[in-house]
Amino acid sequence: MPDEPTADPAGASRSGALDPSTFRPRRRTTTHDRAKALHVCPSCDSELVYPFDWGPADRTRWRVDLCCPECEWIGGGVFSQELVDAFDEELDRGTEQLLDDLRLLARANMEDEVDRFVASLQANLIVPEDF
Repeated sequence: MPDEPTADPAGASRSGALDPSTFRPRRRTTTHDRAKALHVCPSCDSELVYPFDWGPADRTRWRVDLCCPECEWIGGGVFSQELVDAFDEELDRGTEQLLDDLRLLARANMEDEVDRFVASLQANLIVPEDF
């Protein structure tokens, strides 16, 4: 019987396959929050809206141009500092989630490479002349 893959705290099995249960789901905003959340697309409700240009509109507000990568909606406007700060925090959360997922993928890839290297060594497929 083949060896069963063992779970890894980093989200990868010893076979190199990622365990989807280790990825954090995106936090869904409530209907009440959607009316005010800049990261939510008004066209398709995607929570992946990002800024592609911004600048101060006046002393207390910001002009922000927005884009949705899912439906290609483009929009924007002038928003309060409070709303832009909340958007910035959401962007920071998204960045952290992407970095966490990148770490999981990098670890799974490295483990897979190590497993293949060890298997090649054990099968005498790698010799000193290879280096």
